[in-house]
Amino acid sequence: MKRVGKAVAGSLFGLAIGDAMGYPTEFLGMAQITAKFGPWEKMGLPLSAGDVVRVTDDTQMALAVGEALVEASAGEPGARRARGAGAAAAALSPASVEAALRKHFVAWLHDPDNNRAPGQTCLRACAALERGVRWQDATIMGSKGCGANMRVTPVALVPGLGSEQRAGIAQLQAALTHGHPTALAASDLTAHATWLLAHGCERDDLLPRLRAYAQESRHTYHAEWLGDLAAKAGAPDPRSFIAFGWDECLRALDTAAAALRVKDVSRDPSEAVGAGWIAEEALATALYCYLVVDGDPRAAVARAAHSSGDSDSIAALAGAFAGARSGLTYWPPEWREALEYEGRISRLAAAWDDAA
Repeated sequence: MKRVGKAVAGSLFGLAIGDAMGYPTEFLGMAQITAKFGPWEKMGLPLSAGDVVRVTDDTQMALAVGEALVEASAGEPGARRARGAGAAAAALSPASVEAALRKHFVAWLHDPDNNRAPGQTCLRACAALERGVRWQDATIMGSKGCGANMRVTPVALVPGLGSEQRAGIAQLQAALTHGHPTALAASDLTAHATWLLAHGCERDDLLPRLRAYAQESRHTYHAEWLGDLAAKAGAPDPRSFIAFGWDECLRALDTAAAALRVKDVSRDPSEAVGAGWIAEEALATALYCYLVVDGDPRAAVARAAHSSGDSDSIAALAGAFAGARSGLTYWPPEWREALEYEGRISRLAAAWDDAA
């Protein structure tokens, strides 16, 4: 399958734009959001301070994942292009990815801009990673918060990855902080949704293909990437450990599909599908926001940001999905240029879009 032109840039900027739009609406009820920002159809990109549009830890940690993968693939962007995407992807082993993620997660932990109400699971796990303990001992085993999959988008966009490698990396980056099987499965499924859209998947095919992928993956425990995580969790066996997570994701997909059959675009997405504080709900509600507006990128992030739940994470994922399918076409240059971290997003996008 051929990748959509500028899919990396479209997806990463979509994630950041959605994050920025949902940042000021998080923790507000629907009446409060409407009073402050008007109806969802008229929402624009809010300015936070001066001329800079602020984002949250969702974008910060997505960049940490992306930059860790660049580092683990061994080389600067120019050298990586010379070697080819396949060679760079081959360098992404469990050991190299874990080491790079640990380094970048700890750097995020101490970043002075890490002051956007980050999740306690990420903070606690990253502090343990800094102490040098095995990541299986650092992770918060019972957590399936959406912090696991709000940052997984870059994994779907790395050129040259095979399907098993992409699934393993998606689950590993989640598992470093969130050890619950649903956090792993939802991150894998979120990455797969982004990959499908970046390779031209039609909207009507998206949920059926995601459901099929979840069914096929139910008993696949990526031991090379996850090690003894299932045993640490006290699961009877690895297959049943990971199946629990996939089953929760399948139920979330069913909830989104049922809400789409009604297709009430005026309804609060968090009421229609889920508030999004947990991984499978963040995915399902973001998919709903993308699909209920027929894939229109700006409408998708506005509908997601205008919600009563974890609006920044839902809108970040909705923007990542929309941008993967549409590229940069629908993100106005003035929005992109005003974003905090615009330079880092552009550099990462240029490296991977050029290598595709």
